Amino acid sequence: MRHWLVANADAGDGSRGQAFWLEHLRGAGLGDVSVRDFSDTTWAREVREGDLVMVAGGDGSVSRGAALCLERNATLAVLPSGTANDFSRNLGLPEDPLEICRLIASGRTVNVDVGWVNDTLFLNVAHIGLGTVPARKASANHKKAFGRFSYLAVLARRIGIRWGFQARITHDGGSIEGLWLSIAISSGAFFGGGQRIPEATIDDGELNIVAVRPRSWVNLLMTFIVSRLRGRQPRDGSTLVHVKSTRCQVQLRHSRTLTADGEDLGRIMEATASTRPGALRVVCERLLPA
Repeated sequence: MRHWLVANADAGDGSRGQAFWLEHLRGAGLGDVSVRDFSDTTWAREVREGDLVMVAGGDGSVSRGAALCLERNATLAVLPSGTANDFSRNLGLPEDPLEICRLIASGRTVNVDVGWVNDTLFLNVAHIGLGTVPARKASANHKKAFGRFSYLAVLARRIGIRWGFQARITHDGGSIEGLWLSIAISSGAFFGGGQRIPEATIDDGELNIVAVRPRSWVNLLMTFIVSRLRGRQPRDGSTLVHVKSTRCQVQLRHSRTLTADGEDLGRIMEATASTRPGALRVVCERLLPA
């Protein structure tokens, strides 16, 4: 088995690059590591079945590493180095970098689900609507206090959105049609820098579709706060709809931008998403419960 370390130098604030992780890997007894950079794509052809691919970067980098591991039947190890690091939250990885490297050295792994939207892999979330707007438009204080849902409230207030877009969401249990501010299709339990979806895990074999209706920014923020305090989404569906499904289809009246784990997939009229249960082998001691 060969150990690969591939790092994204542009991830996060740049402090957790190749040198940072090599030092900690050596401290955990992993000295024989093949180091590569994301700017070089030729190394991917050398990865063999059973190899371990350690990805130092944000969620976008980890998604690219996951696609390679699926293609080569290799194991993925996440070295959280980005801003959000939502996939590592799903895995319940330790905060201490040395402990993460010791976990890698231990060889403990689990199998987790991966999502696919319009033939593109995603580990965390695919977005249509306001959720595709860069999160930097929300202040650091709002990010820390409220997470991704607060972006919707902050951006709705700043941009002045009141109407939304027309779409039909079809899932295992039926379909919902109406006006939406944002539609998020999540594979795991976290997205948007730590916003957790109640009753969800990354190995439950289902997608979580979270759709937000156009409301005032005050209403959006209050809905989030109530959801946070209760630990579950509101049941009346007046502002927020949450359904679980193995697959879903979103049909739009007018084209909208689709993103997957923060990557822009262009404007679409239709998005089809599904899950592949247990498809990806990752280094992990135990997954967080729902």
